[in-house]
Amino acid sequence: MATTKTKGTNAKIKELKSIKPERITEEQLKKVQDTVNGINRTQLEIGSLEIKKHEMMHGIAGLRDELIVLQAEFEKEYGTFDVGIQDGIINYPKEDGEADKKD
Repeated sequence: MATTKTKGTNAKIKELKSIKPERITEEQLKKVQDTVNGINRTQLEIGSLEIKKHEMMHGIAGLRDELIVLQAEFEKEYGTFDVGIQDGIINYPKEDGEADKKD
């Protein structure tokens, strides 16, 4: 059987083979979108946590300032700010090299 060649058929086949897809598949697009959305959500959550951390750091600074004021009050009233946190016992400084005596 003889084959008939149409002029330019080989050129057309080569042209069709070199056509590149214009888009990725719907499944691939969904995966990319889901991944990027996951990254964006995580970054947003990290930002939210950083804001919370920043606010907490300011809170700690305020509490430290409050502690300094309390220590100054204790120093003025008792002559020392060395106080036991659990029991409130004032730890007076040792005088004349003598150790504090417990009853």
